[in-house]
Amino acid sequence: MLRPLEPPLHLVLVSPQIPPNTGNVARLCAVTGCKLELVEPLGFSIADKELKRAGLDYWDQVFLKLHPSWDAYLAAHPSAKKWLFTARATASIWEAKFSPGDHLVFGAETTGLPKDLIDSGEGEPLGIPMLEDRRSLNLSTSVGIAAYEALRQLQLK
Repeated sequence: MLRPLEPPLHLVLVSPQIPPNTGNVARLCAVTGCKLELVEPLGFSIADKELKRAGLDYWDQVFLKLHPSWDAYLAAHPSAKKWLFTARATASIWEAKFSPGDHLVFGAETTGLPKDLIDSGEGEPLGIPMLEDRRSLNLSTSVGIAAYEALRQLQLK
């Protein structure tokens, strides 16, 4: 059984495009106590039927914060530790040392996080190990892997 973290982890999706992926992440937040933050522009309406269906009946248990831009998100969380997940990272998730309150940041399904955002110094790039010559994992799968690795580390403390 998980213990609630204080402060909780934040799962941040920057410009997600596919409603069921975001719904799956919302469901993950509901069962883990993570907080969901979405950064616009989104590729769908948050009232989207597919988004709601993927999140099932958990929406009332999900903290959802919608930011109009990356800059607005940064202004809302200036001192948060941000882990920027990207297939282009040299550091692996297995090397990271997570802390309560950390922000796990993921980009759009088709493009990932923009290179200028990764190079901005606003967070530490991390990758999820994969076999060579593989491009990427599904967004909601990646978020689940990262969230549970962070929770695993923090539950052991």
